[in-house]
Amino acid sequence: MKRLLPFLTLYLLLLPLFTHATGEPVEGPITLTAKPGRQSPDSAFLALRKMQETAMANGDELTAGKCLQQMGKICFTLGHYAKSLEYYQQAATIFGAQQHKSQEAAVLNDMGELYYRNINKKAAKTHYDKALQLYRQINDKSGMAATYGYIGHYYEKQSQYDSAWYFQQLALTQYQNAKDTLGMAGIYENLGTIHEDLTKYDAALACFRTALQLYDLHHEHLAGIEVINNIGDILRKTGAYKQSMPYSKEALAIARHTNNKYQEAAACKDIAKTFNLMGQHDSAYYYMEWSRKCLLEIYSAENNQQMNFLQIIYDTNKKNDEIMQLENSHHINRIIYISVGVVVVLLIMLCLLTISRQKLKISQAQAVSERNAELNRIQKDQLELKSKQLATHTLDVIQRNQFLDELRNTLSGMVQEDKRDQKKQLQQLVLKINQNVNHEKQWKDFTGIFEQVHQVFFDKLNALYSDLTNNDIKLLALHKMNMDSKDMATILGISPDSLRVARYRLRKKLNIPEGDTLSTFVQTL
Repeated sequence: MKRLLPFLTLYLLLLPLFTHATGEPVEGPITLTAKPGRQSPDSAFLALRKMQETAMANGDELTAGKCLQQMGKICFTLGHYAKSLEYYQQAATIFGAQQHKSQEAAVLNDMGELYYRNINKKAAKTHYDKALQLYRQINDKSGMAATYGYIGHYYEKQSQYDSAWYFQQLALTQYQNAKDTLGMAGIYENLGTIHEDLTKYDAALACFRTALQLYDLHHEHLAGIEVINNIGDILRKTGAYKQSMPYSKEALAIARHTNNKYQEAAACKDIAKTFNLMGQHDSAYYYMEWSRKCLLEIYSAENNQQMNFLQIIYDTNKKNDEIMQLENSHHINRIIYISVGVVVVLLIMLCLLTISRQKLKISQAQAVSERNAELNRIQKDQLELKSKQLATHTLDVIQRNQFLDELRNTLSGMVQEDKRDQKKQLQQLVLKINQNVNHEKQWKDFTGIFEQVHQVFFDKLNALYSDLTNNDIKLLALHKMNMDSKDMATILGISPDSLRVARYRLRKKLNIPEGDTLSTFVQTL
Protein backbone atom coordinates (compact mmCIF):
# COMPACT_ATOMS: atom_id res chain seq x y z
CA MET A 1 0.00 0.00 0.00
CA LYS A 2 1.35 3.41 -0.85
CA ARG A 3 2.69 5.53 1.96
CA LEU A 4 0.27 8.46 2.09
CA LEU A 5 1.58 11.94 2.57
CA PRO A 6 0.37 12.67 6.10
CA PHE A 7 -0.84 16.25 6.05
CA LEU A 8 -1.53 16.46 2.34
CA THR A 9 -3.90 13.52 2.50
CA LEU A 10 -5.55 14.90 5.63
CA TYR A 11 -6.41 18.21 3.98
CA LEU A 12 -7.56 16.59 0.78
CA LEU A 13 -9.90 14.35 2.77
CA LEU A 14 -11.39 17.35 4.57
CA LEU A 15 -12.42 19.09 1.35
CA PRO A 16 -15.40 16.88 0.39
CA LEU A 17 -16.51 16.69 4.00
CA PHE A 18 -16.84 20.44 4.40
CA THR A 19 -18.55 20.81 1.04
CA HIS A 20 -21.05 18.06 1.90
CA ALA A 21 -21.68 19.25 5.41
CA THR A 22 -22.47 22.85 4.50
CA GLY A 23 -24.09 22.32 1.10
CA GLU A 24 -22.15 25.32 -0.29
CA PRO A 25 -18.58 26.58 -0.19
CA VAL A 26 -17.55 28.13 3.07
CA GLU A 27 -14.46 30.28 3.06
CA GLY A 28 -12.89 29.07 6.33
CA PRO A 29 -12.93 25.27 5.91
CA ILE A 30 -12.50 25.33 2.14
CA THR A 31 -9.49 27.59 2.40
CA LEU A 32 -8.08 25.31 5.05
CA THR A 33 -8.37 22.23 2.85
CA ALA A 34 -7.37 23.88 -0.41
CA LYS A 35 -4.14 25.30 0.95
CA PRO A 36 -2.56 22.48 2.95
CA GLY A 37 0.87 24.02 3.04
CA ARG A 38 -0.39 27.11 4.86
CA GLN A 39 -2.42 25.45 7.57
CA SER A 40 -1.61 23.25 10.54
CA PRO A 41 -3.42 20.23 11.95
CA ASP A 42 -4.40 22.11 15.10
CA SER A 43 -6.35 24.65 13.04
CA ALA A 44 -8.00 21.85 11.10
CA PHE A 45 -8.90 20.08 14.35
CA LEU A 46 -10.46 23.24 15.81
CA ALA A 47 -12.50 23.80 12.65
CA LEU A 48 -13.68 20.19 12.71
CA ARG A 49 -14.51 20.43 16.40
CA LYS A 50 -16.69 23.48 15.84
CA MET A 51 -18.41 21.86 12.88
CA GLN A 52 -19.05 18.71 14.93
CA GLU A 53 -20.60 20.70 17.79
CA THR A 54 -22.76 22.68 15.36
CA ALA A 55 -23.89 19.52 13.60
CA MET A 56 -24.81 17.86 16.90
CA ALA A 57 -26.73 20.98 17.98
CA ASN A 58 -28.65 20.90 14.68
CA GLY A 59 -29.32 17.17 14.93
CA ASP A 60 -27.14 16.42 11.88
CA GLU A 61 -25.52 13.26 13.23
CA LEU A 62 -24.13 12.17 9.85
CA THR A 63 -22.04 15.33 9.48
CA ALA A 64 -21.00 15.06 13.13
CA GLY A 65 -19.80 11.51 12.45
CA LYS A 66 -17.76 12.65 9.45
CA CYS A 67 -16.15 15.37 11.55
CA LEU A 68 -15.26 12.82 14.22
CA GLN A 69 -13.73 10.58 11.56
CA GLN A 70 -11.51 13.40 10.27
CA MET A 71 -10.57 14.38 13.83
CA GLY A 72 -9.47 10.78 14.31
CA LYS A 73 -7.32 11.05 11.18
CA ILE A 74 -5.60 14.16 12.55
CA CYS A 75 -4.87 12.43 15.85
CA PHE A 76 -3.59 9.40 13.93
CA THR A 77 -1.27 11.56 11.83
CA LEU A 78 0.14 13.22 14.95
CA GLY A 79 0.61 9.90 16.74
CA HIS A 80 -2.19 10.31 19.32
CA TYR A 81 -3.47 6.82 18.71
CA ALA A 82 -5.67 6.45 21.79
CA LYS A 83 -7.54 9.69 21.01
CA SER A 84 -7.72 8.70 17.36
CA LEU A 85 -9.34 5.37 18.25
CA GLU A 86 -11.83 7.17 20.51
CA TYR A 87 -12.97 9.47 17.68
CA TYR A 88 -13.09 6.58 15.20
CA GLN A 89 -15.27 4.54 17.55
CA GLN A 90 -17.65 7.46 18.10
CA ALA A 91 -17.93 7.97 14.34
CA ALA A 92 -18.51 4.24 13.75
CA THR A 93 -21.28 4.22 16.35
CA ILE A 94 -23.04 7.15 14.66
CA PHE A 95 -22.71 5.66 11.16
CA GLY A 96 -23.95 2.30 12.41
CA ALA A 97 -27.00 3.88 14.04
CA GLN A 98 -27.69 5.85 10.86
CA GLN A 99 -27.33 2.68 8.72
CA HIS A 100 -24.77 4.55 6.59
CA LYS A 101 -22.75 1.51 5.59
CA SER A 102 -20.27 3.20 3.25
CA GLN A 103 -19.17 5.67 5.94
CA GLU A 104 -19.07 2.94 8.57
CA ALA A 105 -16.89 0.79 6.32
CA ALA A 106 -14.53 3.73 5.69
CA VAL A 107 -14.10 4.23 9.44
CA LEU A 108 -13.46 0.50 9.90
CA ASN A 109 -10.65 0.75 7.33
CA ASP A 110 -9.23 3.73 9.24
CA MET A 111 -9.38 1.73 12.46
CA GLY A 112 -7.68 -1.19 10.71
CA GLU A 113 -4.83 1.09 9.66
CA LEU A 114 -4.59 2.39 13.24
CA TYR A 115 -4.39 -1.13 14.69
CA TYR A 116 -1.79 -2.07 12.07
CA ARG A 117 0.34 0.93 13.06
CA ASN A 118 0.12 -0.26 16.68
CA ILE A 119 1.35 -3.76 15.74
CA ASN A 120 -2.07 -5.32 16.39
CA LYS A 121 -2.25 -7.02 13.02
CA LYS A 122 -5.01 -9.45 13.94
CA ALA A 123 -7.35 -6.61 14.93
CA ALA A 124 -6.38 -4.72 11.78
CA LYS A 125 -7.32 -7.67 9.56
CA THR A 126 -10.61 -8.10 11.44
CA HIS A 127 -11.60 -4.49 10.76
CA TYR A 128 -10.61 -4.75 7.09
CA ASP A 129 -12.82 -7.84 6.74
CA LYS A 130 -15.78 -6.07 8.38
CA ALA A 131 -15.35 -3.09 6.07
CA LEU A 132 -15.19 -5.36 3.02
CA GLN A 133 -18.40 -7.10 4.10
CA LEU A 134 -20.25 -3.77 4.36
CA TYR A 135 -18.98 -2.59 0.96
CA ARG A 136 -20.14 -5.86 -0.60
CA GLN A 137 -23.62 -5.42 0.88
CA ILE A 138 -24.05 -2.09 -0.92
CA ASN A 139 -21.97 -3.14 -3.98
CA ASP A 140 -19.59 -0.19 -3.56
CA LYS A 141 -16.84 -1.06 -6.07
CA SER A 142 -14.52 1.79 -5.09
CA GLY A 143 -14.91 0.92 -1.41
CA MET A 144 -14.22 -2.75 -2.08
CA ALA A 145 -11.19 -1.81 -4.16
CA ALA A 146 -9.75 0.39 -1.40
CA THR A 147 -10.29 -2.37 1.17
CA TYR A 148 -8.67 -4.97 -1.10
CA GLY A 149 -5.71 -2.60 -1.30
CA TYR A 150 -5.49 -2.40 2.50
CA ILE A 151 -5.66 -6.19 2.80
CA GLY A 152 -3.02 -6.59 0.08
CA HIS A 153 -0.73 -4.17 1.90
CA TYR A 154 -1.33 -6.18 5.10
CA TYR A 155 -0.18 -9.40 3.42
CA GLU A 156 2.75 -7.60 1.78
CA LYS A 157 4.10 -6.58 5.18
CA GLN A 158 3.68 -10.20 6.30
CA SER A 159 5.89 -11.19 3.33
CA GLN A 160 2.94 -13.19 1.96
CA TYR A 161 3.45 -11.84 -1.53
CA ASP A 162 1.11 -14.27 -3.28
CA SER A 163 -1.82 -13.15 -1.13
CA ALA A 164 -0.71 -9.54 -1.42
CA TRP A 165 -0.59 -9.81 -5.23
CA TYR A 166 -4.01 -11.53 -5.29
CA PHE A 167 -5.78 -8.81 -3.29
CA GLN A 168 -4.04 -5.99 -5.19
CA GLN A 169 -5.27 -7.54 -8.42
CA LEU A 170 -8.80 -7.71 -6.97
CA ALA A 171 -8.50 -4.03 -6.06
CA LEU A 172 -7.29 -3.16 -9.55
CA THR A 173 -10.21 -5.03 -11.13
CA GLN A 174 -12.75 -3.22 -8.96
CA TYR A 175 -11.21 0.18 -9.77
CA GLN A 176 -11.28 -0.69 -13.46
CA ASN A 177 -14.96 -1.66 -13.20
CA ALA A 178 -15.65 1.61 -11.43
CA LYS A 179 -13.50 3.49 -14.00
CA ASP A 180 -11.58 5.05 -11.13
CA THR A 181 -8.21 5.80 -12.70
CA LEU A 182 -6.94 7.66 -9.65
CA GLY A 183 -7.58 4.59 -7.52
CA MET A 184 -5.87 2.47 -10.18
CA ALA A 185 -2.78 4.67 -9.85
CA GLY A 186 -2.48 3.82 -6.15
CA ILE A 187 -2.85 0.08 -6.84
CA TYR A 188 -0.18 0.17 -9.56
CA GLU A 189 2.08 1.86 -7.04
CA ASN A 190 1.35 -0.96 -4.56
CA LEU A 191 2.07 -3.60 -7.24
CA GLY A 192 5.35 -1.87 -8.02
CA THR A 193 6.31 -2.04 -4.35
CA ILE A 194 5.60 -5.80 -4.30
CA HIS A 195 7.79 -6.33 -7.41
CA GLU A 196 10.51 -4.20 -5.84
CA ASP A 197 10.45 -6.34 -2.68
CA LEU A 198 10.78 -9.43 -4.90
CA THR A 199 13.67 -7.73 -6.80
CA LYS A 200 11.63 -7.83 -10.01
CA TYR A 201 12.85 -4.37 -10.95
CA ASP A 202 11.64 -4.31 -14.56
CA ALA A 203 8.08 -5.19 -13.53
CA ALA A 204 8.29 -2.74 -10.64
CA LEU A 205 9.50 0.02 -12.94
CA ALA A 206 6.62 -0.64 -15.35
CA CYS A 207 4.06 -0.43 -12.53
CA PHE A 208 5.57 2.78 -11.17
CA ARG A 209 5.58 4.41 -14.63
CA THR A 210 1.92 3.47 -15.13
CA ALA A 211 1.04 4.89 -11.71
CA LEU A 212 2.89 8.13 -12.52
CA GLN A 213 1.05 8.51 -15.82
CA LEU A 214 -2.30 8.11 -14.09
CA TYR A 215 -1.36 10.63 -11.39
CA ASP A 216 -0.26 13.11 -14.07
CA LEU A 217 -3.57 12.52 -15.85
CA HIS A 218 -5.34 13.86 -12.76
CA HIS A 219 -2.66 16.51 -12.11
CA GLU A 220 -1.91 14.81 -8.81
CA HIS A 221 1.69 16.00 -8.73
CA LEU A 222 1.86 15.81 -4.94
CA ALA A 223 0.80 12.17 -4.94
CA GLY A 224 3.30 11.47 -7.73
CA ILE A 225 6.35 12.66 -5.78
CA GLU A 226 6.85 9.32 -4.03
CA VAL A 227 6.35 7.43 -7.31
CA ILE A 228 9.06 9.55 -8.94
CA ASN A 229 11.35 8.78 -6.00
CA ASN A 230 10.55 5.07 -6.37
CA ILE A 231 11.48 5.16 -10.07
CA GLY A 232 14.77 6.81 -9.13
CA ASP A 233 15.35 4.09 -6.50
CA ILE A 234 14.79 1.31 -9.06
CA LEU A 235 17.20 2.91 -11.54
CA ARG A 236 19.80 3.39 -8.81
CA LYS A 237 19.43 -0.22 -7.65
CA THR A 238 19.92 -1.42 -11.22
CA GLY A 239 23.10 0.67 -11.62
CA ALA A 240 21.60 3.34 -13.91
CA TYR A 241 22.89 6.20 -11.77
CA LYS A 242 22.75 8.91 -14.42
CA GLN A 243 19.19 7.95 -15.42
CA SER A 244 18.21 7.87 -11.74
CA MET A 245 19.44 11.38 -10.93
CA PRO A 246 16.83 13.35 -12.99
CA TYR A 247 13.94 11.55 -11.28
CA SER A 248 15.32 12.25 -7.81
CA LYS A 249 15.93 15.92 -8.66
CA GLU A 250 12.43 16.22 -10.15
CA ALA A 251 10.99 14.84 -6.93
CA LEU A 252 13.11 17.35 -4.98
CA ALA A 253 11.87 20.25 -7.10
CA ILE A 254 8.21 19.32 -6.67
CA ALA A 255 8.71 18.82 -2.93
CA ARG A 256 10.32 22.25 -2.54
CA HIS A 257 7.61 23.86 -4.65
CA THR A 258 4.91 22.39 -2.46
CA ASN A 259 6.92 22.91 0.75
CA ASN A 260 6.72 19.18 1.51
CA LYS A 261 9.64 18.67 3.86
CA TYR A 262 9.09 14.92 4.11
CA GLN A 263 9.55 14.32 0.40
CA GLU A 264 12.28 16.97 0.22
CA ALA A 265 14.29 15.05 2.82
CA ALA A 266 13.61 11.74 1.04
CA ALA A 267 14.68 13.15 -2.35
CA CYS A 268 17.89 14.64 -0.90
CA LYS A 269 18.70 11.32 0.72
CA ASP A 270 18.19 9.44 -2.57
CA ILE A 271 20.37 11.98 -4.43
CA ALA A 272 23.08 11.62 -1.77
CA LYS A 273 23.01 7.84 -2.20
CA THR A 274 23.35 8.18 -5.95
CA PHE A 275 26.28 10.63 -5.71
CA ASN A 276 27.94 8.34 -3.20
CA LEU A 277 27.64 5.39 -5.59
CA MET A 278 29.03 7.61 -8.37
CA GLY A 279 32.02 8.46 -6.16
CA GLN A 280 31.09 12.14 -5.80
CA HIS A 281 31.34 12.19 -2.04
CA ASP A 282 31.30 15.98 -1.65
CA SER A 283 27.96 16.19 -3.43
CA ALA A 284 26.75 13.17 -1.47
CA TYR A 285 27.68 14.88 1.80
CA TYR A 286 25.99 18.12 0.68
CA TYR A 287 22.67 16.45 -0.07
CA MET A 288 22.84 14.25 3.00
CA GLU A 289 23.34 17.34 5.13
CA TRP A 290 20.45 18.96 3.30
CA SER A 291 18.30 15.92 4.14
CA ARG A 292 19.39 16.12 7.77
CA LYS A 293 18.40 19.81 7.99
CA CYS A 294 15.00 18.99 6.50
CA LEU A 295 14.52 16.28 9.11
CA LEU A 296 15.45 18.74 11.86
CA GLU A 297 12.92 21.21 10.52
CA ILE A 298 10.33 18.44 10.37
CA TYR A 299 11.17 17.43 13.93
CA SER A 300 10.90 21.02 15.15
CA ALA A 301 7.66 21.61 13.26
CA GLU A 302 6.19 18.37 14.55
CA ASN A 303 7.15 19.31 18.10
CA ASN A 304 5.38 22.64 17.70
CA GLN A 305 2.40 20.90 16.17
CA GLN A 306 2.37 18.39 19.00
CA MET A 307 2.50 21.17 21.61
CA ASN A 308 -0.24 23.17 19.91
CA PHE A 309 -2.35 20.10 19.37
CA LEU A 310 -1.94 18.93 22.95
CA GLN A 311 -2.97 22.39 24.12
CA ILE A 312 -6.05 22.18 21.90
CA ILE A 313 -6.86 18.73 23.24
CA TYR A 314 -6.43 20.03 26.79
CA ASP A 315 -8.61 23.08 26.13
CA THR A 316 -11.20 20.91 24.42
CA ASN A 317 -11.28 18.42 27.28
CA LYS A 318 -11.45 21.26 29.79
CA LYS A 319 -14.33 22.82 27.91
CA ASN A 320 -16.08 19.46 27.69
CA ASP A 321 -15.59 18.94 31.42
CA GLU A 322 -17.03 22.37 32.16
CA ILE A 323 -19.98 21.69 29.88
CA MET A 324 -20.47 18.29 31.50
CA GLN A 325 -20.31 19.83 34.98
CA LEU A 326 -22.83 22.47 33.94
CA GLU A 327 -25.09 19.82 32.41
CA ASN A 328 -24.72 17.70 35.54
CA SER A 329 -25.57 20.72 37.67
CA HIS A 330 -28.63 21.41 35.54
CA HIS A 331 -29.51 17.73 35.67
CA ILE A 332 -29.17 17.67 39.46
CA ASN A 333 -31.23 20.85 39.78
CA ARG A 334 -33.85 19.37 37.49
CA ILE A 335 -33.92 16.21 39.60
CA ILE A 336 -34.26 18.34 42.75
CA TYR A 337 -37.10 20.38 41.25
CA ILE A 338 -38.85 17.24 40.06
CA SER A 339 -38.34 15.59 43.45
CA VAL A 340 -39.71 18.63 45.28
CA GLY A 341 -42.66 18.69 42.90
CA VAL A 342 -43.30 15.00 43.43
CA VAL A 343 -43.08 15.44 47.22
CA VAL A 344 -45.49 18.39 47.09
CA VAL A 345 -47.91 16.42 44.93
CA LEU A 346 -47.64 13.45 47.28
CA LEU A 347 -48.24 15.69 50.29
CA ILE A 348 -51.27 17.21 48.61
CA MET A 349 -52.55 13.75 47.72
CA LEU A 350 -51.88 12.61 51.29
CA CYS A 351 -53.77 15.60 52.68
CA LEU A 352 -56.66 15.01 50.31
CA LEU A 353 -56.65 11.32 51.20
CA THR A 354 -56.58 12.14 54.92
CA ILE A 355 -59.42 14.62 54.54
CA SER A 356 -61.37 12.11 52.48
CA ARG A 357 -60.80 9.40 55.09
CA GLN A 358 -61.84 11.78 57.88
CA LYS A 359 -64.97 12.71 55.97
CA LEU A 360 -65.68 9.03 55.42
CA LYS A 361 -65.12 8.28 59.11
CA ILE A 362 -67.37 11.18 60.11
CA SER A 363 -70.00 10.03 57.63
CA GLN A 364 -69.76 6.47 58.92
CA ALA A 365 -69.87 7.68 62.53
CA GLN A 366 -72.94 9.76 61.75
CA ALA A 367 -74.56 6.77 60.07
CA VAL A 368 -73.74 4.55 63.06
CA SER A 369 -74.98 7.23 65.44
CA GLU A 370 -78.20 7.56 63.48
CA ARG A 371 -78.65 3.77 63.44
CA ASN A 372 -77.95 3.59 67.17
CA ALA A 373 -80.36 6.43 67.82
CA GLU A 374 -83.01 4.70 65.75
CA LEU A 375 -82.31 1.42 67.53
CA ASN A 376 -82.49 3.14 70.91
CA ARG A 377 -85.75 4.77 69.92
CA ILE A 378 -87.18 1.43 68.82
CA GLN A 379 -85.94 -0.25 72.00
CA LYS A 380 -87.32 2.59 74.08
CA ASP A 381 -90.67 2.29 72.35
CA GLN A 382 -90.64 -1.47 72.88
CA LEU A 383 -89.63 -0.99 76.53
CA GLU A 384 -92.45 1.47 77.07
CA LEU A 385 -94.86 -0.93 75.40
CA LYS A 386 -93.66 -3.85 77.53
CA SER A 387 -93.80 -1.69 80.65
CA LYS A 388 -97.39 -0.76 79.85
CA GLN A 389 -98.18 -4.41 79.20
CA LEU A 390 -96.49 -5.38 82.50
CA ALA A 391 -98.36 -2.72 84.41
CA THR A 392 -101.63 -3.72 82.80
CA HIS A 393 -101.00 -7.38 83.48
CA THR A 394 -100.00 -6.67 87.08
CA LEU A 395 -103.10 -4.59 87.62
CA ASP A 396 -105.21 -7.34 86.12
CA VAL A 397 -103.63 -9.91 88.42
CA ILE A 398 -104.18 -7.71 91.46
CA GLN A 399 -107.80 -7.08 90.55
CA ARG A 400 -108.43 -10.76 89.87
CA ASN A 401 -106.79 -11.85 93.11
CA GLN A 402 -108.72 -9.18 95.02
CA PHE A 403 -111.92 -10.47 93.48
CA LEU A 404 -111.05 -14.01 94.30
CA ASP A 405 -110.01 -13.01 97.80
CA GLU A 406 -113.39 -11.33 98.38
CA LEU A 407 -115.16 -14.31 96.90
CA ARG A 408 -113.21 -16.62 99.17
CA ASN A 409 -114.04 -14.55 102.22
CA THR A 410 -117.73 -14.61 101.32
CA LEU A 411 -117.74 -18.30 100.80
CA SER A 412 -115.83 -18.83 104.03
CA GLY A 413 -118.53 -16.88 105.85
CA MET A 414 -121.20 -19.04 104.29
CA VAL A 415 -119.41 -22.13 105.45
CA GLN A 416 -119.27 -20.81 109.01
CA GLU A 417 -123.09 -20.40 109.06
CA ASP A 418 -123.25 -24.14 109.45
CA LYS A 419 -125.86 -24.92 106.88
CA ARG A 420 -125.45 -28.61 106.38
CA ASP A 421 -127.07 -28.95 103.05
CA GLN A 422 -124.55 -26.66 101.29
CA LYS A 423 -121.45 -27.00 103.38
CA LYS A 424 -119.84 -29.73 101.38
CA GLN A 425 -120.30 -27.95 98.03
CA LEU A 426 -119.05 -24.69 99.40
CA GLN A 427 -115.91 -26.31 100.79
CA GLN A 428 -115.19 -27.74 97.38
CA LEU A 429 -115.69 -24.32 95.80
CA VAL A 430 -113.31 -22.65 98.26
CA LEU A 431 -110.70 -25.29 97.60
CA LYS A 432 -111.01 -24.79 93.89
CA ILE A 433 -110.66 -20.99 94.19
CA ASN A 434 -107.56 -21.38 96.37
CA GLN A 435 -106.04 -23.57 93.74
CA ASN A 436 -106.58 -20.95 91.03
CA VAL A 437 -105.57 -17.80 92.88
CA ASN A 438 -101.92 -18.23 91.85
CA HIS A 439 -102.33 -19.89 88.49
CA GLU A 440 -98.97 -20.78 87.02
CA LYS A 441 -99.79 -19.53 83.50
CA GLN A 442 -100.47 -16.03 84.76
CA TRP A 443 -97.14 -15.97 86.52
CA LYS A 444 -95.32 -17.28 83.44
CA ASP A 445 -96.82 -14.51 81.33
CA PHE A 446 -95.81 -12.00 83.96
CA THR A 447 -92.29 -13.41 84.21
CA GLY A 448 -91.84 -13.39 80.42
CA ILE A 449 -92.78 -9.73 80.12
CA PHE A 450 -90.73 -8.80 83.19
CA GLU A 451 -87.60 -10.51 81.81
CA GLN A 452 -87.92 -8.63 78.54
CA VAL A 453 -88.10 -5.32 80.38
CA HIS A 454 -85.46 -6.13 83.02
CA GLN A 455 -83.17 -8.56 81.16
CA VAL A 456 -79.95 -7.29 82.80
CA PHE A 457 -81.52 -7.68 86.28
CA PHE A 458 -82.40 -11.33 85.71
CA ASP A 459 -79.00 -12.12 84.13
CA LYS A 460 -77.08 -10.72 87.13
CA LEU A 461 -79.45 -12.38 89.60
CA ASN A 462 -79.01 -15.82 88.03
CA ALA A 463 -75.24 -15.34 87.77
CA LEU A 464 -74.78 -14.30 91.44
CA TYR A 465 -77.47 -16.40 93.18
CA SER A 466 -78.17 -19.64 91.38
CA ASP A 467 -79.88 -21.29 94.42
CA LEU A 468 -82.96 -19.00 94.54
CA THR A 469 -86.41 -20.55 94.35
CA ASN A 470 -89.25 -19.41 92.11
CA ASN A 471 -90.97 -17.72 95.08
CA ASP A 472 -87.71 -15.87 95.87
CA ILE A 473 -87.44 -14.66 92.28
CA LYS A 474 -91.13 -13.59 92.30
CA LEU A 475 -90.60 -11.58 95.49
CA LEU A 476 -87.49 -9.87 94.07
CA ALA A 477 -89.28 -9.08 90.80
CA LEU A 478 -92.15 -7.42 92.69
CA HIS A 479 -89.63 -5.34 94.68
CA LYS A 480 -87.96 -4.36 91.38
CA MET A 481 -91.34 -2.89 90.32
CA ASN A 482 -91.50 -0.86 93.56
CA MET A 483 -94.82 -2.51 94.48
CA ASP A 484 -96.18 -1.95 97.98
CA SER A 485 -96.49 -4.78 100.54
CA LYS A 486 -100.26 -5.09 100.25
CA ASP A 487 -100.18 -5.64 96.49
CA MET A 488 -97.28 -8.04 96.88
CA ALA A 489 -99.26 -10.14 99.41
CA THR A 490 -102.28 -10.10 97.14
CA ILE A 491 -100.33 -11.19 94.05
CA LEU A 492 -98.46 -13.87 95.95
CA GLY A 493 -101.63 -15.03 97.67
CA ILE A 494 -100.22 -14.80 101.19
CA SER A 495 -100.92 -12.74 104.27
CA PRO A 496 -98.87 -9.66 105.21
CA ASP A 497 -97.26 -11.62 108.05
CA SER A 498 -96.24 -14.39 105.70
CA LEU A 499 -94.81 -11.70 103.39
CA ARG A 500 -92.60 -10.34 106.20
CA VAL A 501 -91.35 -13.85 106.98
CA ALA A 502 -90.60 -14.45 103.29
CA ARG A 503 -88.68 -11.15 103.15
CA TYR A 504 -86.65 -12.04 106.21
CA ARG A 505 -85.65 -15.44 104.85
CA LEU A 506 -84.71 -13.94 101.49
CA ARG A 507 -82.52 -11.30 103.17
CA LYS A 508 -80.64 -14.07 105.00
CA LYS A 509 -80.22 -16.06 101.80
CA LEU A 510 -78.87 -12.99 99.98
CA ASN A 511 -76.62 -11.95 102.90
CA ILE A 512 -78.02 -8.44 102.90
CA PRO A 513 -76.45 -6.36 105.72
CA GLU A 514 -78.55 -4.95 108.54
CA GLY A 515 -80.05 -1.60 107.66
CA ASP A 516 -80.37 -2.39 103.93
CA THR A 517 -83.75 -3.33 102.50
CA LEU A 518 -84.66 -5.69 99.72
CA SER A 519 -85.79 -2.73 97.60
CA THR A 520 -82.36 -1.07 97.94
CA PHE A 521 -80.61 -4.34 97.09
CA VAL A 522 -82.77 -4.91 94.04
CA GLN A 523 -82.27 -1.38 92.66
CA THR A 524 -78.46 -1.57 93.08
CA LEU A 525 -78.35 -4.99 91.43
